[in-house]
Amino acid sequence: MFFSNKKSKKNSGKSSTSGKMPTGAQKVVDVMAKGDVAIRDIVAPSYVEVDFNHIKIDSKYYRTLFVVGYPRYVSANWLNSLITYDHPLNISMFVYPSESKAILNELKRKIAEMQATVESDMKAGKVIDPTVQVALDDALSLQAELAKGAERFFQFALYITVPADSEQELDSVTKEIDSTLSSLLIVSKQATLEQEEGFKSTLPMFRDQLQEWRNIDTTSLAMTFPFSTASLSRNEGVMYGINQHDGSLIIFDRFTLENANCVILGKSGGGKSFMVKLEALRLLIMGTDVIILDPENEYRTLCKNLGGEFVDFSANSEYKLNPFDLNAEQPEPDELSNKILDLHSLMKVIMGELTPSQDALLDRALVLTYREKGITQDPETFAKDPPLLEDLYKILIGMEAIEARELADRLEKFVRGSASGIFNSRSNFDIKNTFTVFGIRDLEENLRPVAMYIILDYIWHRVRRGEHRKRVLIVDEAWYLIKNKDSGAYLHSFAKRARKYKLGMTTITQDVEDFLGTEEGKAIITNSSLQIILKQSTAAVDQITKTFYLTGGEKHFLLSAGVGEGLFFAGQSHVGFQVVASEEEKRLIE
Repeated sequence: MFFSNKKSKKNSGKSSTSGKMPTGAQKVVDVMAKGDVAIRDIVAPSYVEVDFNHIKIDSKYYRTLFVVGYPRYVSANWLNSLITYDHPLNISMFVYPSESKAILNELKRKIAEMQATVESDMKAGKVIDPTVQVALDDALSLQAELAKGAERFFQFALYITVPADSEQELDSVTKEIDSTLSSLLIVSKQATLEQEEGFKSTLPMFRDQLQEWRNIDTTSLAMTFPFSTASLSRNEGVMYGINQHDGSLIIFDRFTLENANCVILGKSGGGKSFMVKLEALRLLIMGTDVIILDPENEYRTLCKNLGGEFVDFSANSEYKLNPFDLNAEQPEPDELSNKILDLHSLMKVIMGELTPSQDALLDRALVLTYREKGITQDPETFAKDPPLLEDLYKILIGMEAIEARELADRLEKFVRGSASGIFNSRSNFDIKNTFTVFGIRDLEENLRPVAMYIILDYIWHRVRRGEHRKRVLIVDEAWYLIKNKDSGAYLHSFAKRARKYKLGMTTITQDVEDFLGTEEGKAIITNSSLQIILKQSTAAVDQITKTFYLTGGEKHFLLSAGVGEGLFFAGQSHVGFQVVASEEEKRLIE
């Protein structure tokens, strides 16, 4: 089809009655005064050519695509790669509300058809078509949401018009757009023989002349709007990665939140350690002290490269920590009582479960142990040499009760046995470096929770009595502590109290199911304003989805995420992100 504005072109060559060529504005007035053309004739293009698969307006080519197939799961701002495509595009979305009653009736009919198909295949001994089963599951889920009023239904149309300067460019860009849409699991088609209607549908005239609709629910529709995203860029803080929704940088200061605690969950090989090392490096540059509790000595290289202090906590190590130490410089009114309570929890980690009578006996023994050293509730006595683990052992041996002897037997390994050189010595170490790493890899597996508890307790008392400046404590493989109820409760208590002393605790674990399966683990997540979830296994993703209220698209994203990709939660905002590092940072870390 070909349309030509001949009258307009003919009159454009006429001169005015004065013999001079009129100006543009005067020309329009003169022509309109004669009644030859209307406004639309003046603003209209010279000609419009409508072909089977494109439309040409003046010297510009246009082709309209409409979407007929959508992915099963979508995440927030999932159309971003289309919106930000490096070529001008005209994109239109049309949304039409539908009556829930009519949709429910239609769903009921469709569900009945699919159920009949499944039952027929089962009776015939055929393998059930997985596409039918998946569609049936989705329909049943949607039916329940519609019936509860949690979702509404809409008709949705998505059209894309591609402009180009030549037909060859139009074909090339169309192929690229189609490839981009395919990467998003979107199926598009050209509006063959309807290019004029398609072009008009993408003009800002609010006219849907193609009417190629698809059913869509409220949640999916909300995810489709591409013009808003949870931006996490701030003027201060460290960079965590790139926002995969809009390509912006995630720059954040964790100390500006309610608390500076962070939880990192991810399967082995998902990039947890690299991300934590990168954050530690950047925190140090910003003047924040970093302390790391490292069960596998993974941070030794980074510590060496940055001039930090690596404390090798093992039987043959020169570094010793006494769990009975008190804060004599700035004691709190209930310093001794709190220390005895902490030692209760530590002894339960060492000895295992205790009966009520054993627990009461242990409490009495701890009080006597301090009293034998002349230490009472009077703060002035805190300056005296604190007892050692062997002093508690001697007190238990000296008691007549049978339970006391049993408790002493459980403690003997740590006083006279194979672990005697680790926990039964006076403290000879103090944190002075801005980057300190405690490595416990050389300890037996069953001794690691004990060592982690003692180190945490030491760090806590050191932080309380020292200068209150920004510090981050990183506890790797936190499931060592969480699997024991008492040490898990201590870690939770640590997380709750850290904010008062400008301390942020980072809890890392790859054993997600065990971590989320305990009340202490869930409580630590609740008391962490930052949560980072990296690539997950199929076994753990359902529990994470339930805990963090993830959408189906976010769940699918965690399963398909690459190394260093995941979800970044900061307060009420969360985005998909990818960890990035410079070559110099990689060299320091690796």
